Formats: sequence, structure tokens, C-alpha cells
Amino acid sequence: MQKRFVAIWFRHLKTDWLIKRQPQLAQTAFALALQDHGRLRITEVSAIAKAKGIYAGMVAADAKVLVPGIQIVDDQENLSAGLLEKMGHWSIRFTPVAAVDFPDGLILDVSGCAHLWGGEETYLKDMLNRFKKLGYHTRVAIADTIGTAWAISRYGRVKAIIGTGEQAASITPLPPAALRLPAEVTERLHKLGLYQVGSFMNMQRSVLRRRFGKELLLRLNQALGLEEEIITPLCPVEPWQERLPCMEPITTRKGIEAALEQLLQQLCSRMQRNGIGIRKAVLNCYRVDDDIQTVSVETNHASLNGSHLFKLFELEISLLKPGWGIELFVLEAVKTEDVKPVQETFFTLNSSLQSRELAELLDNLAARFGNAAINRYLPAEHHLPEKSLQLASSLDEQPSIAWPSGKVRPIHLLREPQQIEVTAPIPDYPPMNFRYKGKLHTVKKADACERIEAEWWIARGLHRDYYVVEDEEGKRYWLFRLGHYDEQVKPGWFIHGFFE
Repeated sequence: MQKRFVAIWFRHLKTDWLIKRQPQLAQTAFALALQDHGRLRITEVSAIAKAKGIYAGMVAADAKVLVPGIQIVDDQENLSAGLLEKMGHWSIRFTPVAAVDFPDGLILDVSGCAHLWGGEETYLKDMLNRFKKLGYHTRVAIADTIGTAWAISRYGRVKAIIGTGEQAASITPLPPAALRLPAEVTERLHKLGLYQVGSFMNMQRSVLRRRFGKELLLRLNQALGLEEEIITPLCPVEPWQERLPCMEPITTRKGIEAALEQLLQQLCSRMQRNGIGIRKAVLNCYRVDDDIQTVSVETNHASLNGSHLFKLFELEISLLKPGWGIELFVLEAVKTEDVKPVQETFFTLNSSLQSRELAELLDNLAARFGNAAINRYLPAEHHLPEKSLQLASSLDEQPSIAWPSGKVRPIHLLREPQQIEVTAPIPDYPPMNFRYKGKLHTVKKADACERIEAEWWIARGLHRDYYVVEDEEGKRYWLFRLGHYDEQVKPGWFIHGFFE
């Protein structure tokens, strides 16, 4: 696919933003300024002020002399960066790859996007109209290279669409500054009478390098497409992503569901061909008022079942607020796994953890009651009961050790042992009774103790003597004594689990 890039130049970025916040400034000459070595220096001027001869870099006092009625507004250090980042995120509705071009532009990688608008001409026209509605004066250009698109957006006078392979012809009549060169390099070129790119573009490269440095050759080659230029997108592009722009804004649940079904079908089909399934999917809905609505779902197994994923999303769609309408849907698989083919069994039920039906049942329960409602645990290599198990990350995770067998363990284990009051003979007998949550339990039966200690290389502490006891109601509990009896210290007793 032929690479295509769009360069967007915000001619009055900060002043346009300020006019949106203070509409009364639209009809007046004003400028933004910052303190610079004790003097107030202008950083950006409005269109009206620029027409009257005010320019960025001028001292504010001189500007007031030239235009007595000019308003000077305090600038903010990082205002441009913040505005460009916000506009870059907003521009993701045109392409998934948008990057900031500081201090007053954006670069969009629009390869393969323009056909969704019916061609590059309508694509750029829609882009310009959208920015105009937002209150920004922009110039845009599209070309095979970032350098050419940037040059045409700032200095071009003929057309904004540069055809494939037309970079050299399009930048030939432009000034050297169109190549994004440092000021000292452009000054040196002007002193030698080289006022257009075409006047030195075909000179020997060794001469250009010797006279003007590597920067000129780099920028010239990037503009011509002889050297690749990399941009850093604001949002990392997920490799598994599907986009659906809408001709008319979607405001109804039915419309959202129809868009989601189409995206799931496209995404699952593409991922199936690559043997990859979805573990977590995110649906981003871009509204016409610049707001972004997001919902996500997770699965226990890598899934390619579009119907199942749609059912999970159905529970989340009610959280979406379409407002004045959604104009772009983006579905991303942000967490994926290789799909493991499972042999279908005949005459018997597939009841293992690899069962798709079991995984989808767990997904549905988790979607209704929350991910924390269902957990799977694996054995851990620790002696203390509360540390002898760990939460599994998925149904596929395998235990590193086998579950211990031959030892009695309660059905319900408390996260942390709770202290109880007991009456017990000494030194090493189970209690005769114990009080838990205000209720007195009389012990009728008890098993011999099991001593458990923490690993000495991890933590030091007293040993525990565990007893399985049964009260007068036939209910069984797991109790332990912490340490030995001695003349100074009376050991504590704790309840740690229930067998019924």
C-alpha cells in the first residue's frame, strides 16, 4: 500500500482557542505574550493583529506603540502542546495514526483511509470543515511523504493534493524554509541567492553537505521520499483493530448494536485466519461533540465467537451515551492469545477447563456479577494455609506443583485467621470450648493436631498447632494455637476455616 500523509497547520492555534473561550476577542486585535528576560514578548498574534503588522517575537511595548488598541493576553507555557495533543486525539476519527508536530501542527498517516470518504478531495474537505466548525483556521496537504505534505501545507499556493511521485515537482518552487531547515541554514542559502528549493535540489550532494551540513540533505531526502521518516503516534495502534465511520451520526441502541455486530464479524474473521483469539476487547465510540465513549469486555479463553462477544457487549451498551450522535466506532482487541484447537469428543461431554461452553458460561457470569465474583486458584509452594494458594490468571494456566493430598482442609478458608476465646487444658490438648462472634461452642470431638510453620528463609514466627473440632451441633471448625504455653505468655487461639 502506498503511504500517504496529511500535514495540518493551525495558523492561529492559541488565538483561535482563546476566541472560542472569549468570543468578544474575534473582532479585536490581540496577542499572547510571555515574560522573556524581564520584557513581555509576543508569542502569537491574532489574524487581525497580524494584518496590522504585529508578529511573534515582537516586544509587547513596541506592539502597543504600533497598534495602540491591541490587547495583550498572558500566554501559558505548555498551552500549544496541550492543545495539539487534544486535537491529535480528536483527529483519530480520520485515521488511527495521528502525531503532534510541535509547535503548531499535526501529522496524520492516512494510508488506506481516504477511500472511506470517497477520495482524497472529499477527505481533506471534510477535515477542513470539521476544524472550521471547531473554530480553528487550518491549512492541510496530502502527499507521499511527511516533508512534502508539511511544505505544501505551509508554503504551497496551488493545490493541497500532491499525487504519487510528484514530490520533486511540487517542492521545486518553494522557499528553503519549506524543508524545515534551521534558520541559520536558510539565511546562508539566501545569501548565496538560492531562494527556491529547485535552485539547489539537483546540486551534487557532496557540495550541499560540505556547505550546508547534513541537516539539509536529510530534510531534502525525506521530502523526496529517499529517506524514511518515522512519526510517534499519540495512541499506539493496536494490530487488531476495526474502524467503522458513519455517514450519519448514530443515536439509537439499535444503530450501535448493528455497528458492533459488523465490527465483531470483521475482527473475528481476520483474527481467525491468523489463529489468534480475543481475551479483551474495547469499543471506542467517537461522538460528534468530541467526546469518546468506551466500553470493554473480557473473556476467560481466547474467543472468536462473535455472537458470544456480542452478548457480553450487550450488557455494557446501556452505559454508552450517544449524545448528539456517534460518528465513528473503533473496536480493538487489546489482549489476545493464540487459539488452541481442541479435539471435539464423541459420545461424551467435554467437561474440562478447555470446554468452550464452560468458558463462555464463566464470561457471562463475570459480565453480570463482575470479574471478581469468579476466581480460580492454583497451589503455591508455601506451608501457611493462607499463602498456599494463588489466583490463576486464566483457565489455561497450569499449576507449578500438584495440589497436596492426604491432608484435611476446610471447605471455607478465611483470608486471615480470626482470634477466638477458648477454654483448653494444657499443654497440648484441643480446647474444651471456644467463643466466636459472641457465640459459645462446646467441643464434642477433636482430631490430633497438625503442626504448620512458615518457611524460615521467608519469615520467622511462632508455629501453629491446628485441630479439627466438632461442636454440639455437629459443625466442624479448623482451629489453631499459636505457639506454646509458658509461664509468661499465654498463646493465642484462632479460627481459620469451616468444614460445612
